Amino acid sequence: MIAPGVLYLGRNAFMVGIPVAFVAVAIRQLALMAGVLIPTWILTSGALAGIPLYTALRLTVRHLYHLREAAAMGARLAPTSNRGKWPGNLDMLIEMQKLWRTGYPGDGVAEVLEEVGPVVNVRPLYEDIILTTCPEHIKIILATDFSNYVKGERFQYGMSSVLGTGVFNSDGEMWKFHRSMTRPFFSRDRISHFELFDRHADVLIGLLKTRMRTGHAIDFQDLVGRFTMDSATDFLFGTCVNSLHASLPFPHNVTFATPESDSAHAQVAMAFSAAFNESMLHISNRARIGWAWPLVEMWYDRTIEPMKIVSAYIDPIIHEAVAKKKLASSLRENLEKQDDEIAEGETLLDELLNVTSDPKVLKDETLNILLAGKDTTQWTTTVIVYFLAMYPEVNARLREEILQHVGPSRRPTYDDIRDMKFLRAVINETMRLYPSVPFNVRESINSTTWPSPNPGEKPIYIPAGTQTPYSVFMMHRRKDLWGPDAEEFDPDRWLDDRLKTYLLTNSFQFLPFNAGPRICLGQQFAYNEMSFIIIRLLQNFSSFSLAVDAFPPEARPPPEWELLEGRKAADRFRPKMHLTMYSEGGMWLRMTEAENV
Repeated sequence: MIAPGVLYLGRNAFMVGIPVAFVAVAIRQLALMAGVLIPTWILTSGALAGIPLYTALRLTVRHLYHLREAAAMGARLAPTSNRGKWPGNLDMLIEMQKLWRTGYPGDGVAEVLEEVGPVVNVRPLYEDIILTTCPEHIKIILATDFSNYVKGERFQYGMSSVLGTGVFNSDGEMWKFHRSMTRPFFSRDRISHFELFDRHADVLIGLLKTRMRTGHAIDFQDLVGRFTMDSATDFLFGTCVNSLHASLPFPHNVTFATPESDSAHAQVAMAFSAAFNESMLHISNRARIGWAWPLVEMWYDRTIEPMKIVSAYIDPIIHEAVAKKKLASSLRENLEKQDDEIAEGETLLDELLNVTSDPKVLKDETLNILLAGKDTTQWTTTVIVYFLAMYPEVNARLREEILQHVGPSRRPTYDDIRDMKFLRAVINETMRLYPSVPFNVRESINSTTWPSPNPGEKPIYIPAGTQTPYSVFMMHRRKDLWGPDAEEFDPDRWLDDRLKTYLLTNSFQFLPFNAGPRICLGQQFAYNEMSFIIIRLLQNFSSFSLAVDAFPPEARPPPEWELLEGRKAADRFRPKMHLTMYSEGGMWLRMTEAENV
């Protein structure tokens, strides 16, 4: 396999070199016809000098074309920032890459938006990338003009080595095919079956109690990630990875703890989980860098090694399921189940096998759903418990609601969860401030316009083939959309007059699960899973506290953040992001076990 960087350079050298070489050859021939011999070194030097000239000419022609087309559509070009001083805004790009590693989500972008407004053409390396935080624009992208916005080849190329052609990395008929395969599985009957959650929650609660009785803090992000991984693999494949049975990490400041010896199966589980996370990190880096990402992977594809580990776990499960399906079909043992209903006990893999037996299609789709089912729920549940630790009054009120509805030990039902209004408010407020997918992107097919965020101004021109990233993370914190307390954690905003004043006037300003035809199929499943584990936690623990001493020093917020305003100053952990969000260095907590449980 050719390395991404080599392939990228070869392709671009061909695209740029051919026209330049053609001009050089033409000049040489014309000179010969005139009886003039131009030395080869002069032609070669001229050809090399012609490359930047050719590039500049292409950019100028494209810009003039955009100006003319925008004028014809009665629109204006998207505003740009004056912060970039180097050619191609290279200095801005370098600064944003640095802030991505060391700063807070949105750093760099937030300053640009504050300067020019809620929509901006970032233009890294002369490429039009028009970012928006306007609900009206996001509604156009996701719903009202859905057919004009796709993931696009640039995005898919960076993601394909991990996500293949699964539902999150496909467009058009392929997307419809994957979506239609998956949709029937997410029915209420299936998502309201809590036996699976309870089985894994029992293990999680037991681990928490054991650790708390030692007096040491626990990395709740790691623990709940194992819970969501085990639940997701159980739910998707019918084969649980059992990551909860592997040994747990101790805080960095515990020097006398003896690492536990894991079984071979536990080692496989943790290797799979770590490799899956590593592959997500690599493809998110590609999305952030943009079209030039192959230059960072010049000699090798960084996803190959972690995906070998992922495939070593997933492939045998898929091949075994395909073989069983073929055997059952040949023996006619499954004829009575060939209807539109999901038979009790079937997994998502079983459902997909009713449509296709192609191992690659099955692998792509299950890995896509695993990403959605693990990381997003892990993040939201982690931050919910963090907020319960930071806001004891919210914790006490939520625990009171839970005990009133289900008592100290009863397993909650679907109806119980539906009736707990404050629980839903806490979940929604957490997803508002910290949505699991903070940034997303689409690409326009045809040239179009967006309404100006400023009344009376011309609409904004969106050229064909332009990437249009949008940030729900930043939209969810806009004070003009959510009120002056937009950056405060206050679940009551979902229960009092603020709900009508702000959210109900524009439902597209709250999008933790996306919207439109690509809205998350597992939305209700996620609400149920998060609700279930929070209920079980508060049945068993009366309070939570942040173990600041247990965080590695490099994972703590820098002191200068405290001098700022808003969430960045208030929070006591360091949020980071790849495709989804996470807390750098974990989320270290201590918990007080409830009495009489």
